[in-house]
Amino acid sequence: MTSTDSAQNSAGAPAKAPAKDPWDLPDVSGLVVGVLGGTGPQGKGLAYRLAKAGQQVIIGSRSAERAEEAARELGHGVEGADNAETARRSDIVIVAVPWEGHGKTLESLRTELAGKLVVDCVNPLGFDKKGAYALKPEEGSAAEQAAALLPDSRVTAAFHHLSAVLLQDPEIDEIDTDVMVLGEGRADVETVQALANRIPGMRGIFAGRLRGAHQVESLVANLISVNRRYKAHAGLRLTDL
Repeated sequence: MTSTDSAQNSAGAPAKAPAKDPWDLPDVSGLVVGVLGGTGPQGKGLAYRLAKAGQQVIIGSRSAERAEEAARELGHGVEGADNAETARRSDIVIVAVPWEGHGKTLESLRTELAGKLVVDCVNPLGFDKKGAYALKPEEGSAAEQAAALLPDSRVTAAFHHLSAVLLQDPEIDEIDTDVMVLGEGRADVETVQALANRIPGMRGIFAGRLRGAHQVESLVANLISVNRRYKAHAGLRLTDL
């Protein structure tokens, strides 16, 4: 093949699109975030941090009155409602309920969560005299259980490794940690990454498809052991990124 032929072939071939910058994430500042289990430590902490960063946040509870009371405590424009109303009014719904009520709660909200981007941050754990240990749900993970129960929702997994103590501490301006985000749709994962990036000090990092959620959820048992030994509130940082 001559150099002329090569040039013609090159000119005739469709141009290859440049690789997308993995740090190019969408603007999520206008989305409403609902937090199911928003009166618990983890949910309340996430609601506080996101609202403080300027996100519109609604916290949900089985009791609307309890949610409204917690919202008043948090300030920053946070609203409270029952879980169903929270799901209906939100663009993104974070699931931060106790593992024991995870399946039943999501099953009862299937209609309200249809079409929503759902972010599961629940860690299935057991405790005995030796400390915390990971449980493995029949579906593989809490996130995969959510996906099975919510066929009309777009389920992702994120926010597993955050200290509720640090999240709720108003004296702390930045949360120095990475957030591993898993999911099936790239756009959905990037939306959740961008949401994590709204909190100063955090980075949302793509960490694979939903089938890898069990490893991420299970790691919390190890972090609990770390924190007990060192009297700390350790999170995760991924190097070389």
